[in-house]
Amino acid sequence: MCGIVGYIGSKCAAPILTEGLEKLEYRGYDSAGVAVLNSGAIEIRKFKGRLAVLDEDIKKKSIEGNIGIGHTRWATHGEPSDVNSHPHANEKSSIAVVHNGIIENYMEIKEELQAKGYKFVSETDTEVVCHLLDEYYDGNLVEAVQKVVGKLEGAYALGVMCRDNPEELIAVRMTSPLIVGIGEEENFIASDIPAILKHTKNVYIMDDGEMAIVKKDSISLMKIDGTPITKDVYEVNWDVEAAEKGGYDHFMIKEIHEQPKAIRDTLSPRLSNDNTIKLDDIKLTKEDLDNFNKVYIIACGTAYHAGLLGKTLIEKYVKIPVIVDIASEFRYSNPFIDEKTLMIMVSQSGETLDTFEALRLGKSKGARIMAVTNVVGSSIAREADDVLYTWAGPEIAVASTKAYTTQMASFAIIALDMAVKKGSISDEEYEVAINELKQLPDKAAEILEDIDFVKDLAEEIYESEHVFYIGRGIDFDVAREGSLKLKEVSYIHSEAMQGGELKHGTLALVEKNTPVIALAAQDRLYDKMLSNIKEVKARGAHVIALAKKGNKEIEKSADRVIYIPDVTDELSSALSVIPLQLLAYYVASLRGCDIDKPRNLAKSVTVE
Repeated sequence: MCGIVGYIGSKCAAPILTEGLEKLEYRGYDSAGVAVLNSGAIEIRKFKGRLAVLDEDIKKKSIEGNIGIGHTRWATHGEPSDVNSHPHANEKSSIAVVHNGIIENYMEIKEELQAKGYKFVSETDTEVVCHLLDEYYDGNLVEAVQKVVGKLEGAYALGVMCRDNPEELIAVRMTSPLIVGIGEEENFIASDIPAILKHTKNVYIMDDGEMAIVKKDSISLMKIDGTPITKDVYEVNWDVEAAEKGGYDHFMIKEIHEQPKAIRDTLSPRLSNDNTIKLDDIKLTKEDLDNFNKVYIIACGTAYHAGLLGKTLIEKYVKIPVIVDIASEFRYSNPFIDEKTLMIMVSQSGETLDTFEALRLGKSKGARIMAVTNVVGSSIAREADDVLYTWAGPEIAVASTKAYTTQMASFAIIALDMAVKKGSISDEEYEVAINELKQLPDKAAEILEDIDFVKDLAEEIYESEHVFYIGRGIDFDVAREGSLKLKEVSYIHSEAMQGGELKHGTLALVEKNTPVIALAAQDRLYDKMLSNIKEVKARGAHVIALAKKGNKEIEKSADRVIYIPDVTDELSSALSVIPLQLLAYYVASLRGCDIDKPRNLAKSVTVE
């Protein structure tokens, strides 16, 4: 998720901007830049790489000026490069823009502007905003911004400055976070509080559809249509470290709570109003799909667990056999790969070495390669034939949460798109699946509205030496992820077991008061799981069950029950995993573990 900073006042803007950007480094980024109004001209400095590159350049040759905007970029459109870095400007460099979010209809706007003679230099969606502003600007920057916003579709926050309006910054929020800082003879804009906390603790927290006209000694707030509004001043009482986590104790819990938005950001740009799916740079045709006789999904760890859902969805909707394999084992298992093979590589970072090497093996055998990743310009994304970016935003905690749920959402739209092209899904089945997908973000948010119950459950098991998870079908796949989360962050020994296999050996591990997390979120396997719960209860287990709302029968067998909103079986895992993530987090917290940086683990695994 990109970082935005803006300053207007009597001080030199550049060092305030770079200092603010430094406080936003935790958000993740691949480039940084600033634009400062200097002696009647907008001067832009921006570079690929760490903020230190920009900082060093400014130290060598300072930029004067008292108004400016800055940006750290997490690439979504166009690989990391100096040209694709923010800020962006119109051709005359009279208007500069920083942007956090995604302009969903940017290609349509870009084509319209190109037809009028506008020339684009970057691959970003942001540049269309600059040229649109140029198109609409007639001396009134506020009106130009309002016209531009009326044309844009997507989720975004904007910071705008203009050479001919040297006494104001314009800021707009549409879903993506934005605040306005209130100072003494100086004011600020930013995407998060840490960027300006050194200078002020008084801020306006902007809501969707609002804009601010920020001057040195005044701030005017309004709706996008110009209707004036008033807002309460929020006084920050956090320390800097806590503020960087948005008030949360750890990044992991912050990222768990970001999942409804992350899922929405993954789905909404790809689902049009008429329920058709548009998958960016994926160019699979019906002929391609008819040619494939098998699909491999290759990944590691949490991404592997997301791939298990991909298998279920592709086999159900597309009717092609799917093999899910661990990347570190794949190359050594003599896989059957040829030009009739589709390989889907899943990696949050896009740099996982085992997955990357499996990709290269597939290419050498003539397979078609698709990547599902979160990082634009990553090695796996560059090597793949087709790429779907999850757009989860940077994930800082080592234990993956929102990356996992957005990977699952990605597989849903990939499978449905393939099914439509192949003609293997009925219209009715497709409509049901799409409507369920559209409700997924709100249902995820519903789970997060009341988490105290999960905190209580953590109190019951945090001193345990062993915890077992059981499930069948998709529920077993989610059980694996829940078990992994618990062992990653709490260091409790944990295993996932197939409910139907308990009596074939693993039931021997269950004894009096053994915590067993039993997933029963699939309607078609609900009765079977009730029997499995009774099996472990008969051996003295303490059972915490998970089921859909309304399935009250489970309360007769389980000690405690977590309920999730009703959802189709195929999408249930995207919801049932959230309480399991919360449970792992609160258990680890009670045990005093280093939750964001578990021992021996790294966020991106770039060695075999």
